[in-house]
Amino acid sequence: MKNKMAYKLSAYFSITLVLFLIVISFLFVMLFRSHIISFYKADMQKEASSIAYSISEYLNESGGWSRQGGISAYTKVLEDVTTNDVWIVDENLNFLVSGRGRVNQVTYSDLPSNAEVLVNDVFSGKTTFSEEFSGIIEEPTLTIGVPIIINGSVKGAVLLHSSIDGMTDSISQGISIMAISALSALAIAIILGIILSISFTNPLKKMRNAAISLSEKDYSAKTGVKQNDEIGQLASAIDQLSIQLDMASKESERLIQMKQDFMANISHELKTPVTVIRGSAEALCDKIITEPEQVELYHKQILNDSIMLQRLVEDLLELSRLQNTDFSVNKEKVNVCEVVSDAVHTARNLAKKKNIDVRFEMSESREIQGDYARLRQMFMVVLDNAIKFSNENGNVEVVCNRDFISIKDYGCGIKKEDMKYIFERFYKIDNDSNRTGTGLGLAIAWQIALRHDIEIEVVSEIGQGAEFKFIFKE
Repeated sequence: MKNKMAYKLSAYFSITLVLFLIVISFLFVMLFRSHIISFYKADMQKEASSIAYSISEYLNESGGWSRQGGISAYTKVLEDVTTNDVWIVDENLNFLVSGRGRVNQVTYSDLPSNAEVLVNDVFSGKTTFSEEFSGIIEEPTLTIGVPIIINGSVKGAVLLHSSIDGMTDSISQGISIMAISALSALAIAIILGIILSISFTNPLKKMRNAAISLSEKDYSAKTGVKQNDEIGQLASAIDQLSIQLDMASKESERLIQMKQDFMANISHELKTPVTVIRGSAEALCDKIITEPEQVELYHKQILNDSIMLQRLVEDLLELSRLQNTDFSVNKEKVNVCEVVSDAVHTARNLAKKKNIDVRFEMSESREIQGDYARLRQMFMVVLDNAIKFSNENGNVEVVCNRDFISIKDYGCGIKKEDMKYIFERFYKIDNDSNRTGTGLGLAIAWQIALRHDIEIEVVSEIGQGAEFKFIFKE
């Protein structure tokens, strides 16, 4: 089954509707039957009371019963105005019957025992109903007895018999109409239930397909569900997850490419000095170079390349140590401006090669708990970059006050698309001034800043230079 949930929902909905229909039908039959019986009883009581009142008026005028007089004529008139059988009983329990030719055919002794109860109740002044006359009348009958009261005393009784076939037919017709209506409504409700179940499960199916696609690393998959409800919220969360996974996948691919580029750069950076060192060492060992000046030149070349190799290896080890959460820095109270001043002094020596003026301005000193050597290393990384990317005969401005340290150059600047990556490992800005970089310096500076609760802000424009601001958090 391609849509099991829709089938289940349809089945549950149908079962619920059937049970609901059964309960409603049972209650309807009970209430409708009770209503019809009550209606018939009220109608019979109204008719019987009217007859009893008319007879009581007649008796008041005639002074008593007169079988040969008007009462017989009156009973014959009743045959024309009512479809029911009317029996009139006087105070001596004599039956004057208006029953379609049954006058004087019924006597008190003919009544069944339970029917006598109704007659006795009527002569005690009560209005009551009974079904005990059905045997005498030879069909299912509902009977009402109403007293004929003259001057406060019961002088007779009106027994009105109504066949219950009409009432039964009314109940049957009502049940038939109800059954047809209920079955029609059930069919329509089941069809609508199936449609609603399918419409309800379709978004779930789309979300399932999207989730399967995401599990298969197709991060471009979307649910395509737009609803303002819980299902819509879930679909939106899945779509957002796909976007984040897509971004994470692209970021992962970018990092992998950066690592590959880094390994290629490192291999090149390692291969060149190692080759030079080996070649120089072999030339010296084989005594190919014997002149003192040439020997000294080769020694310096070996030393310079060894220093470069050492720096590269130390950067790698340094970053690895700083990223280790177990690695701790040796913090003590240090004057930040003194650390910056020390770094500026070293940077000025580096800047002489490009005739760059490193200006230092200190307005107010600040003391923090930190590692002097690590903080100096952090500032040196940024100063070294500022000098590297500055034009010859340019300026680098360093400002130190209580709230922040600012290092600003006026070189080539940083592209907007590169800004969010500059503190990542192995990332190198594509620039002629950065050919010899390893892409680890700013990553190391960032880790040192994190360990000292320092925030780094960078502002840069192409051709206008860059400013690194180290902000001390309270």
